[in-house]
Amino acid sequence: MTFLQRHLLNSVAMSVALACATLTGPGAAVANDKLVELSQSEENWPITGKNYNANNFSKATQINADTVKGLRASWSFSTGLLHGHEGTPLVVGGKMYVHTSFPNNTFALDLKDPGKIVWQHKPKQDPAARAVACCDLVNRGLGYWPGEGGTPSLILKTQLDGHVVALNADTGEEVWKVENSDIKVGSTLTIAPYVVKNVVLVGSSGAELGVRGYVTAYDVRTGEQKWRAYATGPDSDLRLGKDFNIKNPHYGQSGLGTKTWEGDAWKIGGGTNWGWYAFDPITNLFYYGSGNPAPWNETMRPGDNKWTMTIWGRDIDTGEAKFGYQKTPHDEWDYAGVNVMMLSDQKDKDGKDRKLLTHPDRNGIVYTLDRENGDLVSANKLDDTVNWVKTVDLKTGIPVRDSEFGTRMDHRAREICPSAMGYHNQGHDSYDPDKQLFFMGINHICMDWEPFMLPYRAGQFFVGATLWMYPGPKGNRAEYEGLGQIKAYNAVSGEYKWEKMERFSVWGGTLATAGNLVFYGTLDGFIKARDSRTGDLLWKFKLPSGAIGHPMTYTHEGTQYIAIMYGVGGWPGVGLVFDLQDPTAGLGAVGAFKKLANYTQMGGGVMVFSLDGKSPYTDVKVGEYE
Repeated sequence: MTFLQRHLLNSVAMSVALACATLTGPGAAVANDKLVELSQSEENWPITGKNYNANNFSKATQINADTVKGLRASWSFSTGLLHGHEGTPLVVGGKMYVHTSFPNNTFALDLKDPGKIVWQHKPKQDPAARAVACCDLVNRGLGYWPGEGGTPSLILKTQLDGHVVALNADTGEEVWKVENSDIKVGSTLTIAPYVVKNVVLVGSSGAELGVRGYVTAYDVRTGEQKWRAYATGPDSDLRLGKDFNIKNPHYGQSGLGTKTWEGDAWKIGGGTNWGWYAFDPITNLFYYGSGNPAPWNETMRPGDNKWTMTIWGRDIDTGEAKFGYQKTPHDEWDYAGVNVMMLSDQKDKDGKDRKLLTHPDRNGIVYTLDRENGDLVSANKLDDTVNWVKTVDLKTGIPVRDSEFGTRMDHRAREICPSAMGYHNQGHDSYDPDKQLFFMGINHICMDWEPFMLPYRAGQFFVGATLWMYPGPKGNRAEYEGLGQIKAYNAVSGEYKWEKMERFSVWGGTLATAGNLVFYGTLDGFIKARDSRTGDLLWKFKLPSGAIGHPMTYTHEGTQYIAIMYGVGGWPGVGLVFDLQDPTAGLGAVGAFKKLANYTQMGGGVMVFSLDGKSPYTDVKVGEYE
């Protein structure tokens, strides 16, 4: 009898049974059930996104809209590295697992005495990986597997040099290591591994160097490759099921991974996926987005360039794609579609129960699909200043472009909104199922774009465009501020309950709690808490460096804690971390964030908060040398 079956038999409330039924199913593996069990406990944060719905939502209420004003620093941990720290720590079984930027060190901390490192893993990597990293030396986090039989519980990590590593979660010893990517052609790894059943999913990076994207499933116990699915190429490489897009044939079906490219351009066509996953045990599908086509210069790759820029629903056991919806056919602006996928069960406008997937995209549209068959439910603008697209035809799924903001050779397109950074980027956002609101960290950046021709050379940047970026219409262009927003969105009505401007992009994402709070970090170095009902700012704290990761929360020995990684960097921070001055450098980021260095400097670590600053060290004898 599985954990779920025992739980359902012993449940005393139908509401509890229904809540659990959305998380797992009778066919799930034991380890899958264990991860579900861990994710339901507020003592743990075992998966990026908290749970398989990837909603970054906690039911903990000790810290709430009334008490948050008493939040104080509890303890901190420095990683010893200075480049950008994206993602969030994991907490499982009384330990916190912390990752870093390159060289991708990992630390295990005992929450009873976090001042002492339980173990640390510091890999030796090929330094050449640094030269082919696109946008700083970031890493987005870790995966956890609870163990089974003779295999211990594992921490899964990716390394910039293309390796996937499994560590014993208790000792930090390497259990297995495999090579996923070839840095000689510019393929690196920055993604957080994602554990489902007894496989670990890993996506690839490097579209800016002409890397052909893929997602790979490995046996979590041994590292053996189970299957690999590409974003471009023949149907067999794409692992298209016989019923692919059967409910929406107008999205496209067979043969398009090659036919929508000129010649063999698909072989260097991008479509990497370095963002986030979600999983539905009922459908047995996992969901993710493939990224931008390569090169950025659209003249060099005629056609729709399928299946880049696509929301995928794939069977976790076989990798077969059940549906694929391409959001931006023939992308002209680097609107890489790898952003977060958040799952919810809601009634649609007609009162019908739907299993939904909501995805705020780089292109400035927030999409909601039926995650069972890929039906497009809604496609609304993240901000009314989005201008490259007039609307999305819900019947065809095709964006109706505004030709004024298209790109072409021998032309500098101006005032394109959003910029290549998107009105949403890598931030992992949150969803409050009680309020039925998504809390989204937004960029508010527009651009000028001028393409140029260039040859493909393996391992070298393959972009072909010069960019100038600046605040969007609601920002302050004279001061280069007003580059971000935070918003509360209802995916069924399409309405925004509230929205607030920020000085810089809300790059890292959000955490929502049942205490009527939404937390997020800012590039200028604050962690903030707003009332999730109104958007009112209730609390903030100045971190040692800017934050590009998303907050998380856990409860330990009766005390609720809020934790966030700090460490400015990532794409918006490349000018600061590499001391660049040309406004077009960093693929345009240097100009947009020219004022960032006036507010923060480099430095990486984790900061933890609690009410009144309560910590393990409230007892001054903890950690003392006797």
